[in-house]
Amino acid sequence: MTNTVIELRALSKRYGGDRGLQATTLEIRRGEIFGFLGPNGAGKTTTIRTLLGFLRPTSGEARVLGLDVATRSVDIRRRVGYLPGELVFEPRRTPRDLFAFYARLRGVQNVAYALDLSRRLDLDVSRPIGALSKGNKQKVGLVSAFMSRPELLILDEPTDGLDPLMQEEVHALIQEARAEGRTVFLSSHVLSEVDRVADRVGIIRAGELVMVSSVADVKARLPHRLEIRFAVPVPQAVFASIEGLRDVRVLGNVVSCVLAGGADALLKAASAYPVLDIRGSEPNLEEAFLSFYQAPSGERGVNHVA
Repeated sequence: MTNTVIELRALSKRYGGDRGLQATTLEIRRGEIFGFLGPNGAGKTTTIRTLLGFLRPTSGEARVLGLDVATRSVDIRRRVGYLPGELVFEPRRTPRDLFAFYARLRGVQNVAYALDLSRRLDLDVSRPIGALSKGNKQKVGLVSAFMSRPELLILDEPTDGLDPLMQEEVHALIQEARAEGRTVFLSSHVLSEVDRVADRVGIIRAGELVMVSSVADVKARLPHRLEIRFAVPVPQAVFASIEGLRDVRVLGNVVSCVLAGGADALLKAASAYPVLDIRGSEPNLEEAFLSFYQAPSGERGVNHVA
């Protein structure tokens, strides 16, 4: 069994003269949660719809669960749990009826697990879907995606319209899927949820995948704000030539600064004076996201991490 669940090779999708997805190469491994980040219009949904065969690629190729997206899209969709960004249901049908229909379609023996998921998400399965709120319709979509325990979950904005308590439950479901060895492709602009559950992230900008990395590595390469408290006042000139250090401010025996890169040179310089305390604030994924969207194009680059 291959360890690669999603594989893109120079995959692109062009709309007329506009490019919805530039040539993209990416591998997503079995059993990982991959966060796909970008604002509306960046190319997230285009990528998903191309992977599922709803759109035909302009060039390149992609395989999902070992199947070619151009020729085996129906087989792919049978094996994938998909939550689209925009949900459309028959309004007169109840969730219970819908889940029974999906169970027959996917060869699931019964809807017991779907009903269990509905209880966890506090979803009334007896009311017509047309009478449900936006948040409850989102729950119907989530149960539909999870109910067959698929090998791969592709979730487009999974917590949209949910209150914080239900968002926590969805995060738990995603983590349980990974614990069972299943793969989750999570497309979102809610950076905090991707930060919390993802193993790796890809950041897409104007159809271009500008970065792929582990969440920990993204944070490690971002500037950190530090505050060092010394036992005695320290001259600001001590820190003037340290590479990667900026915004240095000295107030008495307290030095505050922003450090990008390794801390070795800073620590060696600081060790010449008696240090009482060092405090730092860890950057979050939102800062990483903004740094890639605000950087000039010449300063961007894709970083593939094995």
